[in-house]
Amino acid sequence: MTAAPAPRVGWPDVAKGICIILVVLWHVVTKHAIEAPGAGPVTDAWATLNAQLLPLRIPLFFLVSGMFAARAVLVDDGSSWRRRAARLTMLYIVWVVIQTFVLALAPDFDTARATSGWELLAQLTISPTNLWYLLALAVYLAIGRLSRRIPAVVVLPVAFVIAAVAGAGVIPDLGNLWQLVQNLFFFLMGLRLRAVVERFAKSIRVWSTVALAAVYVAALAVVAGLAIRLLPGVWPALALIAVAFGVSLSVLLDRHVDVVARPLRWIGQRTLPIYVLHMMPLALIDAVLRSTRGRTTDVVEAVAPILLTAIVIGICLGVHALLVRFGLGALFDPLRVTDRFTARLVPRGGEG
Repeated sequence: MTAAPAPRVGWPDVAKGICIILVVLWHVVTKHAIEAPGAGPVTDAWATLNAQLLPLRIPLFFLVSGMFAARAVLVDDGSSWRRRAARLTMLYIVWVVIQTFVLALAPDFDTARATSGWELLAQLTISPTNLWYLLALAVYLAIGRLSRRIPAVVVLPVAFVIAAVAGAGVIPDLGNLWQLVQNLFFFLMGLRLRAVVERFAKSIRVWSTVALAAVYVAALAVVAGLAIRLLPGVWPALALIAVAFGVSLSVLLDRHVDVVARPLRWIGQRTLPIYVLHMMPLALIDAVLRSTRGRTTDVVEAVAPILLTAIVIGICLGVHALLVRFGLGALFDPLRVTDRFTARLVPRGGEG
């Protein structure tokens, strides 16, 4: 009699849910709200708040992704991580192409889009678009696998130095390439220190979360006050504090506030369709509102980012459900197509 599988730990999904909501909110504010006619102090406050969360949302996302990838990269025979990396690479290619055509319908929307074959080729290789997270994960999986036999005490300091250099603004401005480089450290930390992160999560208490929140706020104030954001090492150090707070908050919500944690876990298990789709409905909504809206008000500025974030996420999940229902689920897992093609090439019974 086989033992029942251990229940899925909830806080990583809560963390992913928080992160994807913050990603959508960031784009809603920076690509839509600040462009509204008459946008004033309330929108500025939204932009400032979002900027303070930069060290949290993507590094925390990669930490959790690294934890989820640990077995495939460090333990399995190699086929698992290769499939994951191939799936992510194909997803990036598919959705960059789709997004290029859809964003052409909203030419005034402020985001990178290819307008020629050469630009598209660059976005698929050296100048990642807003979908860079997919490409980064594929690269990180390969790096994690290739470096798996090197001790963590060597790999992680090297990755930290790389993050410190990237965070200092040294890397040329090639789309989101700098983000791809500087976030490797957090993926490798989740990959190599999964047991440490899990022990940390178990030790979380309310007082420690409040303390971490205070340290995070104080660190943000010091970095801003001294204008040392681009000093080498400052960004990854600040992000480490933010990630520790993010893990703590996710653990507390998962343990004690199920009314909040349950929808976050649900969203956290559906981050892929939200991530690959969200820029397109946001761009189309922006195009419609750009042609119809008048001057905004403080109330609208305060509520609109939250409302629009919820609408965009809802549209993404609805579109995903429709695409799957109409047999287009392979858009979110391109390996289905290659697997079917390969299966047709192999004779039944495995005979050559």
